[in-house]
Amino acid sequence: MTNPIKTLCPYCGVGCGLDVSPPAVSGKPINRDKQGTPVWQARGDRAHPSSQGMVCVKGATITEALHKDRLLHPMMRESLDEPFRRVSWDEALGRVSDRIQTVRTTQGADAICMYGSGQFNTEDYYVAQKLMKGFLGTNNFDANSRLCMSSAVAGYVQSFGADGPPCCYDDLDVTDCAFLIGTNTAECHPIVFNRLRKHHKQHKHVKLIVVDPRKTQTAEVADLHLAIKPGTDIDLLNGIAYLLLYRGYLDSVFVAKHTNHFTAFAEVIEDYKPDVVAKRCGISIEDLETAAQYWGKSKRVLSMWSMGINQSSEGTAKVRSIINLHLMTGQIGKPGAGPFSLTGQPNAMGGREAGGLSHLLPGYRSVKNPQHRAEVEQFWGLEPGQISPAPGRTAWDMITGMEEGAVGLLWIAATNPAVSMPDLERTKRALLRSPFTVYQEAYYPTETSAYAHVLLPAAQWSEAPGTMTNSERRVTLCPQFRTPPGEARADWVIFAEVARRLGFSKPFTFNGAADVHAEFVQLTRGRPCDMTGITHDRLRYEGPLQWPCVQGEDEGNIVQTEKGRFRFPSFMRNPQKLSASRLAAKRLYTDYQFHTPDGRARFAAHHSRGLAEPPDDRYPYVLTTGRLYGHWHTQTRTGRVDKIRQMYDGPFIEIHPRDAAAIGIKEGGWLDVRSRRGIARFPAKITTAIVPQTVFVPMHWGALWANKAEANALTHPEACPDSLQPELKACAVQLIPVGFEMPAIEADAPFENISARSTSLSVSTPLKK
Repeated sequence: MTNPIKTLCPYCGVGCGLDVSPPAVSGKPINRDKQGTPVWQARGDRAHPSSQGMVCVKGATITEALHKDRLLHPMMRESLDEPFRRVSWDEALGRVSDRIQTVRTTQGADAICMYGSGQFNTEDYYVAQKLMKGFLGTNNFDANSRLCMSSAVAGYVQSFGADGPPCCYDDLDVTDCAFLIGTNTAECHPIVFNRLRKHHKQHKHVKLIVVDPRKTQTAEVADLHLAIKPGTDIDLLNGIAYLLLYRGYLDSVFVAKHTNHFTAFAEVIEDYKPDVVAKRCGISIEDLETAAQYWGKSKRVLSMWSMGINQSSEGTAKVRSIINLHLMTGQIGKPGAGPFSLTGQPNAMGGREAGGLSHLLPGYRSVKNPQHRAEVEQFWGLEPGQISPAPGRTAWDMITGMEEGAVGLLWIAATNPAVSMPDLERTKRALLRSPFTVYQEAYYPTETSAYAHVLLPAAQWSEAPGTMTNSERRVTLCPQFRTPPGEARADWVIFAEVARRLGFSKPFTFNGAADVHAEFVQLTRGRPCDMTGITHDRLRYEGPLQWPCVQGEDEGNIVQTEKGRFRFPSFMRNPQKLSASRLAAKRLYTDYQFHTPDGRARFAAHHSRGLAEPPDDRYPYVLTTGRLYGHWHTQTRTGRVDKIRQMYDGPFIEIHPRDAAAIGIKEGGWLDVRSRRGIARFPAKITTAIVPQTVFVPMHWGALWANKAEANALTHPEACPDSLQPELKACAVQLIPVGFEMPAIEADAPFENISARSTSLSVSTPLKK
């Protein structure tokens, strides 16, 4: 095979297209890594409409981690203090199935929990939902997307009546004003930023506003950087709304015809006059006025946000406050305008479509809605009432459930909660209490494998076919082009086999991933995320497709190709020269009809509540966490890529010079950072790029990659009441230069979950044949 394989980068939610070539192409020397292992080569796919050939360092080096430190065989142990032993798939799945049956009998189905991942293909998500929510009858499936984008989901649903970002990447090329808040796009979504920055540089009238307590790479090129204090986002957004209203920028016709609840919103923003907002946010009145002027005078305003908004105890309120600005100025449903959440993971969008959170069902349905439950029950052939009407346990509820003894079995797949969950020492103690933990993963070891009773080797990207949906609702087929190492299997294959062992044979007999996908899309028929016109074959021959994509639309006539018969769009002049970029990107709400009962969008009236854990005399600094350009989440992949590891010396803490002088710390000096829950240690990076009284730590380093440098040992689990997304972005800390005596940790209400000393577990080496 010499032709490049077209696929999707499996890192962030940008969804960049990749051309991947085998180690040796057309007689050229074999591409090898430093250890001499042949490595596939990844380059940007110029035909992919989302990324247009661009790729960041993570996507360019993705193939270098595919073969390293892989979990090759099923492993088991009776208790966590024993080493793993290699077992057959039959023994491992028999043990898992027997334990599920035992827990169902003794504790009930709601004692079974599954924690999944935005790394799943949509097919993996779907089969897991069918098993857990359908045939086992528990909604206890949640994903690490709960920590990522659930506030965006809740905000879209409450404002528009349905989830789904209404914008597309083409908007980056035509907007007049880009308003970026709570996102370091240049590092976390670099290809989106590159496209926006190119447009920004080419057109002098285009304004870029960046809201961030740090002067990030994104903020450095902004026309206006609003370095607000952490927790004052709603103050700022309501302050801008006040100015838009009283400077005459209200689109009164749009508001009257297409929205509800504006009066209540207008009453709230009366309390956010410029002088009040500027003082609360720590910015000047002039900068606040400029932000409102840029927004108000622009014909096309595009807002973008990510974890800085979503990971908050008022995350949904923040999302809706952003949307309020669009509604009051009619900035939605047209090119270059709209509220655009930047998804964190490659297939978090696909998970939303497949029902991959504890309150969702496939096709953008809710477990609370009787009609939605009945529709899915009928489709799956279940008895009425089989699907529970109660939302299942969220990711954090699973932790508290283990503490309480209510969880009898925890099944974790494609994620690493022993690094990524908040209040990490409490999380680890809870994992130790799990009676039976199944861990399904491609790599070994990870921090979470220390807490598992059964390890199941999973095939990853490149080794199993499936689909993923990126932030602009574009679905791409990720074909298999490598053989899974050892005995690794696709995630959905594992779920389906367990289902069959539990007695659900016929509903879980699929001929392949395409068969799974074909079943799933039928549940999207007539829904806001209708994908009935998308198939694996169509994606293979046409390229990526954006939903809504209704069956029968733009499918044209069947023509004969070298690979068989296929239906091509009628507008394609030359079906032999396929290019995904020919498809015009679609926007939602171009007719201003929303998915609410009356078709109107809803304003939200929210006052700012601030941080769940504000600083005080004992913990005077606000810690914020975030990502770096080269690394991804907990380094399960990127930590195994030499080029990326060499980019960073290790974890660090950013601190303002004024604060560094106050505590007597110099550049490179070590600081113990202590919160009410735990402690971590970092070398200081002194910089004016962060506001005083705020410090920043990257979240990528777990126990396998650095010593005592876990950012989430410090964070708390207080969550948004609507999205139930924890406030991972901010907590109160004290800073102690190493060598000073440290006071004992004391409980401070409402945070009574004080960590004991961290329990360390050695990770056993897998047995060889």
